[in-house]
Amino acid sequence: MTFKHKSVLLHETIDNLNPTDGGLYVDATFGGGGHAKYLLSKLQRGTVIGFDQDEYAIESAKSTFADLMQPTSDPKLIMVHANFSHLAENLVKLGFTDGIDGIYYDLGVSSPQFDQADRGFSYRYNARLDMRMDQSQPIDAYTLVNTLSQKELADLLYQYGDEKFSRQIARLIVERRQSAPITTTFELVDVIKAAIPARARRTGGHPAKKSFQALRVAVNHELDVLQTSLEEAIKVLKPGGRISVITFQSHEDKIVKRIFKKYSEVEVPRGMPVIPADLKPTLKLVNRKPIVASAAELAENNRSHSAKLRVAEKL
Repeated sequence: MTFKHKSVLLHETIDNLNPTDGGLYVDATFGGGGHAKYLLSKLQRGTVIGFDQDEYAIESAKSTFADLMQPTSDPKLIMVHANFSHLAENLVKLGFTDGIDGIYYDLGVSSPQFDQADRGFSYRYNARLDMRMDQSQPIDAYTLVNTLSQKELADLLYQYGDEKFSRQIARLIVERRQSAPITTTFELVDVIKAAIPARARRTGGHPAKKSFQALRVAVNHELDVLQTSLEEAIKVLKPGGRISVITFQSHEDKIVKRIFKKYSEVEVPRGMPVIPADLKPTLKLVNRKPIVASAAELAENNRSHSAKLRVAEKL
């Protein structure tokens, strides 16, 4: 399989890292490697460590970027088959203990994952309910849909998908699965459509979009691992190192914004003439407002419409 994916905010993400020759950089969400390819083109020397939990992405990288992964003693690209929540642990295993010069995230699902019908990510293809980015993990969308209680399902759909008809959908899911498990994406789509009023189905895009997003986020623990990874990334960044994060949904952006704020602002007691070292901020924001796609990119890449880029620098 060729893991083809059109990178969003490509130049903005990498250029804002201020990459320098000889640096060590982490691509936390390698995917098709578009950002890594552009970053490496700007470096005569240096190394990029690519993380991805999707085995298809790893195998594709070994083929597409084989020349950059040789010689094995000094490769420009090193691939790690792991979730980015295990960032620090894997850097230590690789022998990189002095910190990194930059890290970037391109969050969400990549185009190949949506386009592979059998992965069960998309409501446009009929497949077994799966949605696992790491296919070695035991819990998939089928498990959640057929085992969670009505309240748990409703909370999940509302919390991760902002689905205002979450209670109606959850109630109908539980009713339908009493006669037979809900096995495929199209079966679930039919349940969702039946639970949403006709007038609401005719507006706001595909009626299953929010529910599928919510299930995907829950299956892959996306919000929890994002927070864990950002905290680790800030710790392992060298002073002057930068972190770029592209988000595609409000929940992700809120987490990034909150953590950047946590490390870039401090509350100094009144009357304190000198700020102690332990109270000084760890980060400074490179952009106060998120960077969004240009008109040209919006016209070329539909995925860029909801993209927001935030960048911060380690002090």
